[in-house]
Amino acid sequence: MKKTLQQIAKWLNSDQDIHEDIVVTGVSINTRTLRKGDLFIPFHGEKTNGHQYVAQAFKNGAVASLWQKDEPNPPKDVPLIFVDDSEVALQQMANAYRAEHQATFIGVTGSNGKTSTKDLVAGTLSPYFKVQKTEGNHNNQLGLPLTILSLDEDTEFAILEMGMDGFGQIEFLTKMAKPKYAVITNIGEAHMLALGSREGIAKAKFEIVQGLQPDGKFFYDGDEPLLKPLVAGEVGLDATSFGLGSTDDLMATEIEATENGSTFTVKGIVNGDFFIPVLGRHQVKNTLVAILIAHEVGLSDEQIRESLKMVSLTNMRMQLVNGDQGILFVNDAYNAAPTSVRAALQFMQTTNMRQDKWVVLGDMLELGELEKQFHEDLADTIDPTNIDQICLYGPRMKWLYDQLQVKVPAKNLLWVDDNYDAIIEKIQLNANENSIILLKGSRGMELERVLQAFTH
Repeated sequence: MKKTLQQIAKWLNSDQDIHEDIVVTGVSINTRTLRKGDLFIPFHGEKTNGHQYVAQAFKNGAVASLWQKDEPNPPKDVPLIFVDDSEVALQQMANAYRAEHQATFIGVTGSNGKTSTKDLVAGTLSPYFKVQKTEGNHNNQLGLPLTILSLDEDTEFAILEMGMDGFGQIEFLTKMAKPKYAVITNIGEAHMLALGSREGIAKAKFEIVQGLQPDGKFFYDGDEPLLKPLVAGEVGLDATSFGLGSTDDLMATEIEATENGSTFTVKGIVNGDFFIPVLGRHQVKNTLVAILIAHEVGLSDEQIRESLKMVSLTNMRMQLVNGDQGILFVNDAYNAAPTSVRAALQFMQTTNMRQDKWVVLGDMLELGELEKQFHEDLADTIDPTNIDQICLYGPRMKWLYDQLQVKVPAKNLLWVDDNYDAIIEKIQLNANENSIILLKGSRGMELERVLQAFTH
């Protein structure tokens, strides 16, 4: 973004007389990450008042700041735009900049795989176009407008991740982004506490089509039965399914894992053999979105094939890490829900990369009233003949531990409540260069700490 302060004031319908010929090159809500040329946006939150940091923002290089009208003692002799509500103002600015921007916008939501799919789409398009994408977890009512306002004016593709924990939130975000292409990666169990059921989650995610451009296209998980009636009921929706089933418009088959990644064959809208330097059938499925969008924007099959060879995912998503003692870790510890845990377990039980297979699982959080059942049900996914050692961490994993005790030998099963020491010690004593170890748990469990003990 590169706008004068007068232009921004106009976006905000401000009647202030702003004479300063100031150019704003970005926006920031945090003085620690603020860059020179930014407009600072202070929020009045429950625990802190951002207006207290406006002076620091100017010291750090801000060229102007918003200021809520109900906040006393505004600083003098610095450029301020007075607004009724800073959050609303941020969103107004994003809407205005979006209306001017010529990039093709892509919206991605889903219970699992949003970030991986965003990374895969960006990695596929970026050798041929100027691409920007959501960074970090900027996928909510504050993060998405910040992402839009961070776009360079010559960006050709903007890939925006959209998260939610209740009804109406995806609709709000998609109507701001107005995507040409919208994606639902899958429907899982995350946010069951707020939405009540998987049907509720599907409806909340499906809100993404409400902001789709009139000539836009919708790509969805064709293996998810809950999405099919929603798609069928949306009159005029141009929808394409992807997945592992024979009825999908684009399907992946013959998926094989190697120490370098995954090979697979696609059939349907695109046909041929592909490779990604990423592990997991679920990541192959996410890759189908990248193939579909790249095909839609005119890339040849060979161009898609070559760019996929170079894609990379954000850390802690089926990330291969070599550790001490020759151990190979699969770091998938960024987050966890039943759907993604089952997918990771399925990979571990079918891979031939190493013979000695371990899984370290941490609690799955935010699952609501059914959390006990969701943890217990994982026992049905685990085949002890294909997993050598199972280590469980966290109070909720005790439910899975109780289920596994009847089918897994005691020497191959460990549960700990509130620290990693016993798990780390077990790995140090028993794992070696023939071992592959999966780390999978919700973000709050911080399972990457186990990995840190082996990557000095």
